[in-house]
Amino acid sequence: MPVIPKTLKSAAFAVFAATASVAAISAAPIAAHDHTSKSAPNIVETAQSTGVHTTLVAAVTAAELAGTLQNPGPFTVFAPTDTAFAKLPDGTVATLLRPENKGQLTNVLVYHAVSGSVTSADLASLIEENGGEAKIDTLAGQQLTARLSGETIVITDAAGRATAVTQADVQTSNGIIHVTDGVFLPA
Repeated sequence: MPVIPKTLKSAAFAVFAATASVAAISAAPIAAHDHTSKSAPNIVETAQSTGVHTTLVAAVTAAELAGTLQNPGPFTVFAPTDTAFAKLPDGTVATLLRPENKGQLTNVLVYHAVSGSVTSADLASLIEENGGEAKIDTLAGQQLTARLSGETIVITDAAGRATAVTQADVQTSNGIIHVTDGVFLPA
């Protein structure tokens, strides 16, 4: 298991959104097989193949971040599902997808990404080592807070909104995806 600092540090610029469960609840139909070979799909290709990340992929494309997320990384992405995006107030997604709001959209997306490969076991250990919660530095330069609720990892954003990881540890060729049931919005 890789050594992770007390606070997960971001060193690169990338993208995405969502949460992860230690128990890896199958809320989203992502294949559970290992994608770590060079011919395996990357983060973007994996998200495109799920059928439940259409909004996320559209947002990544609109923000012109797909190329970044196809780089070697590694990245850890908390990827909200279409249902998670649908929970946002009416008009939020449409507003963010407008070309004039590209900067704001990019900030939202990179708030869902962390530099490095961070598994749910890494997160659980970090939470335990830090007395029940761990701070995670995102590529947006803001923090998320991770806690355990039973066996589920719950991520709280800067505004205090809690989001559960519904499927953890989806391995890709350039990192890990943790599927979430909510969207993080930066402060």
